[in-house]
Amino acid sequence: MTRLIAIDQGTTSTRAIVFDEKLTPIAVAQQELRQIYPKPGWVEHDPEEIWAAVVATVRDAMAKAKVGAKDVAGIGITNQRETTIVWDRVNGKPIHNAIVWQDRRTAEACAALRAAGHEPAVTEKTGLLLDPYFSATKIGWLLDHGHDRTRAAAAQGRLAFGTVDSFLLWRLTGGKVHATDATNASRTLLFDIARGQWDETLADLFAVPTALLPEVRDCADNFGETRPDLFGGAIRILGIAGDQQAATVGQGCFMPGMMKSTYGTGCFALLNTGAERVASRHRLLTTIAYQLDGKRTYALEGAIFIAGAAVQWLRDGLHLIKHVSEVNALAQKADPAEQVYLVPAFVGLGAPYWDADARGAILGLTRNSGPAEIAQAAIEAVGYQTRGLLEAMHADWPAAAGTVLRVDGGMTASDVTMQLLADILGAPVDRPAVMETTALGAAYLAGFQAGVYPDPVGFAATWQLDRRFAPAMDAPTRARKWAGWQAAIARVRTPQA
Repeated sequence: MTRLIAIDQGTTSTRAIVFDEKLTPIAVAQQELRQIYPKPGWVEHDPEEIWAAVVATVRDAMAKAKVGAKDVAGIGITNQRETTIVWDRVNGKPIHNAIVWQDRRTAEACAALRAAGHEPAVTEKTGLLLDPYFSATKIGWLLDHGHDRTRAAAAQGRLAFGTVDSFLLWRLTGGKVHATDATNASRTLLFDIARGQWDETLADLFAVPTALLPEVRDCADNFGETRPDLFGGAIRILGIAGDQQAATVGQGCFMPGMMKSTYGTGCFALLNTGAERVASRHRLLTTIAYQLDGKRTYALEGAIFIAGAAVQWLRDGLHLIKHVSEVNALAQKADPAEQVYLVPAFVGLGAPYWDADARGAILGLTRNSGPAEIAQAAIEAVGYQTRGLLEAMHADWPAAAGTVLRVDGGMTASDVTMQLLADILGAPVDRPAVMETTALGAAYLAGFQAGVYPDPVGFAATWQLDRRFAPAMDAPTRARKWAGWQAAIARVRTPQA
């Protein structure tokens, strides 16, 4: 009996999934993650809560699957990217809460670096833009707001930085391994994606001591073993990838031109560009899709900060629904004559605008507008934002035109949402039979390293379609609605963006 475990540590929950030798999920355990909002635009997580949830869910999933440590060929880790933790190497304790990828507290620091003319050089090396989304300025904030000797301790090598994967790896191995993979490293603003190395010039620019940084390895590699006391025996950790790259792997997008989009808290579309680092002319990101056997494969990425989180806001903020699952039925009651737009810029706008100061708005309200129209607007916003990403991708890399979009993530379970997505895009959308693609990608990487699963070409051949959603909206309606969305976006953008 061969089993693989995927640890899927996301923004709103932590999950552990046990897969069998056919990459079929056989047991799942999940815990929600508390969101901490110290100030408007600030988002934090408690690293100790993350750690406790990882241990608890792995134990629970193993118990449900009735497997012991000896039955597990390896663990794969996938994680919310860019979320930043700094901890003490001596006692293993974080110096502060984790600063989440959505957090905007370093917007002024990024603006100052842009004003000083640093963005072109940073983008050339990292493929990224100067935005508080990424880790480097978060590290700087943590070092500047720690106790008096925080920076001195960092320079002396007492402190360690990591994205969530690196922090979990440190804890799982009992502090023996401080490492990450190339995909997570590529999201820090400190990593030269052409050379595949940390860059000292960038580290100096962001005042980040290189002693903080983890070793960078392939996505499929030997990352050490878990402490035997955690799960009833030592288990090898054999795969790591940021959540969006893990989903790219799980969707089998190994050929240049293949594209996937994941719909969770946010939405992230990745277009595989192979060995070519495509420099975007439309403010998309150039990133590492995955790295295997020392070979890097690149992607164009568009990041949307709020997707499923808008539906959560309808539940928790406006109290229009009691459960997220109710949004579809409510949206279907909307009056088609209404033209309501929800721009969910709660933490600014991501690609292709990168406007950290934009804020959300509901536009087009009439006396006839109500909860149903707002619910539909929240779902449609996902489609509009995706269309903006795809149009930018096609402009940057025309070879991608006509590519079918593969989708995954929690929102894709909704037929209503996926049909609206296809309608707004005016293009087909493919939903896979296995929608746990992020965890699947992590499990595959671990299984590939363990020699249990086939090479990427063989794995891609196992991908199966659940349903293709074909556009049903007429072209004039699509054009009218898209024009309305563009006008709504223009209303919320800040003049300097």
